[in-house]
Amino acid sequence: TRDETAERVAAQRLATAGFTRIPPGAIQGSFGPLPADALGLASEAEWPTFMADTAAALRAEGWTVEFPSDFRHHAIDIDHLMLDIDEHEDGWLGLSPGIEVDGKALPLAPLLAGLFAHDARWLSGRLDDIDDHEALILEDQELGRLRISAGRVKPLVRALVDLFDRPDHDWRLSRLDATRLAELDLPGRGHDLIAQLSSRLRGATGIAAVQTPKGFGAELRPYQLEGLAWLQHLVRHDLAGILADDMGLGKTAQTLAHLLTEKHAGRLDVPALVILPTSLVFNWQAEAERFAPELKVLNLHGSDRHARFDELDADVKIDVALTTYPLLWRDAEQLQARQWSLLILDEAQTVKNAASKGAQVIRQLKARHRLGLTGTPLENHLGELWAQFDFLLPGFLGTHKQFTQTWRTPIEKHGDSDRRDLLAARLRPFILRRRKEDVATELPPKTIIVRSVGLEGGQRDLYETVRAAMDEKVRAEIAGKGFARSQIVILDALLKLRQVCCDPRLLKSPAAARVKERAKLDLLMDMLPELIDEGRRILVFSQFTSMLSLIAAELDKAKIGWVALTGDTRDRRIPVEDFQKGRVPVFLISLKAGGVGLNLTAADTVIHYDPWWNPAAENQATDRAHRIGQDKPVFVFKLVCAGSIEEKILALQEKKAALAEGVLSEDANALAKFGEADIAALLAPLPPAGR
Repeated sequence: TRDETAERVAAQRLATAGFTRIPPGAIQGSFGPLPADALGLASEAEWPTFMADTAAALRAEGWTVEFPSDFRHHAIDIDHLMLDIDEHEDGWLGLSPGIEVDGKALPLAPLLAGLFAHDARWLSGRLDDIDDHEALILEDQELGRLRISAGRVKPLVRALVDLFDRPDHDWRLSRLDATRLAELDLPGRGHDLIAQLSSRLRGATGIAAVQTPKGFGAELRPYQLEGLAWLQHLVRHDLAGILADDMGLGKTAQTLAHLLTEKHAGRLDVPALVILPTSLVFNWQAEAERFAPELKVLNLHGSDRHARFDELDADVKIDVALTTYPLLWRDAEQLQARQWSLLILDEAQTVKNAASKGAQVIRQLKARHRLGLTGTPLENHLGELWAQFDFLLPGFLGTHKQFTQTWRTPIEKHGDSDRRDLLAARLRPFILRRRKEDVATELPPKTIIVRSVGLEGGQRDLYETVRAAMDEKVRAEIAGKGFARSQIVILDALLKLRQVCCDPRLLKSPAAARVKERAKLDLLMDMLPELIDEGRRILVFSQFTSMLSLIAAELDKAKIGWVALTGDTRDRRIPVEDFQKGRVPVFLISLKAGGVGLNLTAADTVIHYDPWWNPAAENQATDRAHRIGQDKPVFVFKLVCAGSIEEKILALQEKKAALAEGVLSEDANALAKFGEADIAALLAPLPPAGR
């Protein structure tokens, strides 16, 4: 007896499964025309879902579902992926992603190749456009059709997209890539090895705390202690990395603390080598003497540097040697002949041109550990990042051609977010980056940083020539008229020496005109692009309006926008508005014209190009940015020529704290507070070159 109610329920179930009545003659079956009441799916595209999900559901409900073994929509369901990992003798990891069907292991990459060739979404950063429930049909010559859900495959492709994209199917990864393999958590050989390697790398986010090393001349802030702990973690696990804190957060101090810790641990058995821009040599020496006087530092810069190489082998052990990027190719033979305990690149973005002579020399230097320091690890394009890592971790990011094809082009030109995120994850264990905003709660409202630069060549000779002449003139004036009546001559002497420090072109003489060196201007032009890349808004103060003009010319050459405010500015409102509204990043200000009466809270960085003799006036200028309404930490940089009158003024200010409100201002009353011994110290010769 027919159960019409059950038949109606069954028919309704088939309808919900997607079956509809087929029009007569629409489809020819294997044995002739289909019966008039035959049902079928509305489109071919529905069959994979039916075979993957619906047929099993119908069987569970009690339906009988039959089809011949060669039914074209039939596929073997694959539920699990495997990943075998083998360690090669060269230290690389060999990967074999696969599946298992009826006890038979099959490599997965060839099976997916056809799918990727026909669906560009898989390798072009559009994985989110693919439904996790979409059934993928893979073809195997022996087993036929295999079916797996897109949701099973997507994590594997997202983690290994660079390998799937390689035409040579070179399935090798660096051991330093273990983290992304561990996150897949797939069964297979090598699971324990990957867990061990990834634990070592992941430790960078949870490493043991350290203390400021004994004998270090400052108390490190909490974020700086974290940086020191990270640097120690790198050494402990034989890793390289980049300390990429913003300018002003103390990368040099953290590195010196790291070097001092290494010395205490006995790991500076051979010297560390620091390579840096010429403008930072004296700053490194000054900070080493200030923070880590226990470290014996050797300066391998200057015309007489070759004689100092012998000091590396002297009985008095050298801990740290300093050289500069321009000297690398000249001193390559001596530098490459030695084994260094630690190789440090300060302003590591300098090696962004991997084809330069200096970059090639660096790659041949022998060191147990390598470290990069930079506030701008990425300035213009990803290729610069590759160049730095090619020095730090050779081969980790492949060849330059591979990196461009696999990472740079998809990310920069096609906006591939999957590859961007994967590249960031790969680099994360090897880059420690903190921005000023991230550690603002640990910073005082105003941080003052002195940047020293050495005088070289003709500028150094000019300074000594002027100094010697003015010293003789001042001594004669004091001997003839007495100290109190010699102030005009003394002030003139100090002014000329300051001008030589700022830029020889300020000193209007034929000898000065022939000098090509301009150490402090070069330092400033090294700093500004980095600060601007960090999003800094910058005030540059100078007492000399003619110096501001020279700076403006350099900014024009570098295509950096600027406005200026001097005594000649007719409408102060215009440059102030342009700066405050973000139209330009740099504001050049004459100390006399802009030291008071301005509210420039858009600025978060102040640069005093030449030390102002009156600290009170200098502080007033700084307060144009550091005032009520400022919601960002303010960083104040003072540029000083090492060993010169400028450095001596700073030392004198510290020594005579009672004169803090008026040291060597241009008025005679302030000058009268000094004695003859103080003036003699200001006019003392420069220290020997390279010391």
